[in-house]
Amino acid sequence: MERSIGAPVEFTRSSAGTAPVWPVSIKGVLFVGAEVVLLKNERDEWELPGGRLETGEDPVPCLAREIAEELGIEVEIADLLDCWRYPVLVDRSVLIVTYGVKPLAQAELHLSHEHKALGRFAMADIAALRMPEGYRRSIRHWAERCGL
Repeated sequence: MERSIGAPVEFTRSSAGTAPVWPVSIKGVLFVGAEVVLLKNERDEWELPGGRLETGEDPVPCLAREIAEELGIEVEIADLLDCWRYPVLVDRSVLIVTYGVKPLAQAELHLSHEHKALGRFAMADIAALRMPEGYRRSIRHWAERCGL
């Protein structure tokens, strides 16, 4: 099952016909040392680990599950960082919710089949990466809170 925000998403309206309804993607900012962990998606953009909130699922367990699937590690979900709408296409948007994340133990990160690459980047490198600005904002917020 594709969990990337780049997957085709239909824009729908609520049953009342007035409010838009978007898929929700829960993402985590994870630092290993002073480097943030990012994954490259099928659009060749770097993104935070995480994925789509499933029906009946709460955000925190969703993010812990997604990070375990995508990186092969267990984490503690910490602070809520940001929430923003990402227009994937002109008529398709995803609601992005980001959290700060702390690894529970030293473990090797593993790339899953869901992404093209796994990278660890210093804060000085973030500005030059191809990614939505909302991810950069979340990375900066968590880095500040972690004293990086």
